[in-house]
Amino acid sequence: FVGDIAGTFGCLLGLSPTVTAITFVALGTSLPDTFASYEAAIESDNADASIGNVTGSNSVNVFLGQGLPWLIASIYYASRSEKYQVSAGDLGFSLVVFLPCAVICILLFFVRRYKCGGELGGPVKPKQLSALVMVLLWLIYVLMSTLQSQGLISV
Repeated sequence: FVGDIAGTFGCLLGLSPTVTAITFVALGTSLPDTFASYEAAIESDNADASIGNVTGSNSVNVFLGQGLPWLIASIYYASRSEKYQVSAGDLGFSLVVFLPCAVICILLFFVRRYKCGGELGGPVKPKQLSALVMVLLWLIYVLMSTLQSQGLISV
């Protein structure tokens, strides 16, 4: 349902399916996790449950959401004695952009732990700065992936 709505919205805006997937579909599937993580952070004495929810949810999305269809397709084609192969496409570029953003995010958590006493909350200015950095990391990823998918930058 989220994919169909996002695809229609992206088509109305003239966005490519890649851009629609990394923005609207990802946002639509991540918002429930965001609210669950918020509740976990409010209800807990530490951020472990909140951060664990996000990382666990994303792991399930990636490993089951991509792995299970791949496994089913591989078994299907193997039963027909055919080779199942999908080209990587833009995955390499996406990883090159994502990995530095993820490392910066993890480093930010470590800095917050030692400077603010915890990963979440704390003094207002560092909290707002951390939120700004996280949003900027997401915008960088979306911008770079969009420019690459539209052919404006090449690898």
